[in-house]
Amino acid sequence: MVYPNRLPGEVIAFVHDTGAANLPETVLHTARRCLLDLVGVWAAGRLTDLSDISYRFVRRHHGAGEFASRLFFDGSAVAPAGAAFAVASTIDAIDAHDGHKITKGHTGVHQLAGLLAFLDAEERRQSPDDSRTGSEADPLDAVDGREFLATLAVGYEFATRAGIALHASACDYHTSGAWGAVGVAALGARVLGLDTKVTFEAMGLGEYFGPRSQMMRAIDHPTMVKDGSGWGAMAGVSAAYLAADGFTGAPAVTVCDPELDHVWSDLGQHWIIEDQYFKPYPVCRWAQPAVEAALSIVVEHDLAAERVNHIEVFSFHEAVRLATRRPDTTEQAQYSLSFPVAAAVCSRKLGVTEIVGDALRHSEVLRLSDSMQMIEDQQHNQAFPANRYARVRIHTTDGRILESDDHEARGDPEAPLADAEIRSKYHQLSVPALGPQRTAAIEGAVDDLLVGGSLGCLARLLTDAPSPVD
Repeated sequence: MVYPNRLPGEVIAFVHDTGAANLPETVLHTARRCLLDLVGVWAAGRLTDLSDISYRFVRRHHGAGEFASRLFFDGSAVAPAGAAFAVASTIDAIDAHDGHKITKGHTGVHQLAGLLAFLDAEERRQSPDDSRTGSEADPLDAVDGREFLATLAVGYEFATRAGIALHASACDYHTSGAWGAVGVAALGARVLGLDTKVTFEAMGLGEYFGPRSQMMRAIDHPTMVKDGSGWGAMAGVSAAYLAADGFTGAPAVTVCDPELDHVWSDLGQHWIIEDQYFKPYPVCRWAQPAVEAALSIVVEHDLAAERVNHIEVFSFHEAVRLATRRPDTTEQAQYSLSFPVAAAVCSRKLGVTEIVGDALRHSEVLRLSDSMQMIEDQQHNQAFPANRYARVRIHTTDGRILESDDHEARGDPEAPLADAEIRSKYHQLSVPALGPQRTAAIEGAVDDLLVGGSLGCLARLLTDAPSPVD
């Protein structure tokens, strides 16, 4: 397809010109919620093998040159593209970060990873005397907290729409990294101060080089590739720096195709960051309606797991595709339907401890997971992706049949998690990795961004590697 010789000027102007003064206070508040949630997931992810491998890879193969960024939660100086890869991969490692229903994926993971890499590299380059890790001054002291939250919100607005546009124009269901790369490239253009034409090239490079990885392959064969966010963040950072040096790219279909103009028509009017969902559980979003439905029965009837004979789950096609019954790895447990439902029935909760280590070999959980029947429901199919429903039927050992209503996952915009729930989740995820004092200090630094505190205060707390709590 040949596109008109036009630049998406209004979109590019939004990316460059939207600051804290242009945003409703509710949007900045939501950006703060997203940031705290992402940091908690990131901290928990640092204790995984996936993160350890990603960080080691970046230290070995993405050494710092003229442009250097901190590898946060590690302290090493590495190339910005490598830093973005490791951070986004680590957040992906614990499948508990925010997302968007229509994109069927996650926005904040790659936008935060890319934005931190750009800002740290650029502030270090401009103020090299302040770039010593551990010094009292921090390069990011110069970054106003409200403006940082505004830039993060711009990333959400741009990247989420790019995801909607990609799903509307591509024949396959691609991972979040595919459209996340376009958003990261746009944020890079903003931080680097690229002009309209070069920003256009950066977006085109981000889309062209972004990972068009097929999501359902990761669903059917769960491994560390996850949602492609690490590679998307790395591609987006690379795209912006390439464009800055004069490298040209094909026009970004997601932004330039006139047939997709409707996706961008309300940019700056409808704040799509407020449409993100927050996950109460660290597993695939598609499994969470069934977890809610099962827990509703267990709690209502005070039902012990040993009194459950077997469970039937009725849900949409994509959820039923989460077919791993006996996960060997955390990744397989996160992309399962039967295992997290069984774990929730046994523990009456579902956190990181239920999907790692010895929990994967819990005999009662495995019994229920093995015997679970997962049934595709056509009405649930028709409602997807705008609504994600599941219904659960539990057969007890004494012959009773207990059935739930249709459930959706908690944390959707229609049923949002309260601030207190977001904070509680953050502490549950962060304390095992960071300890209570550092966890609380980071929370305070994130809150201070909303009242104009500098990003440097938060950066200092994020620099060092975690110190896991026994």
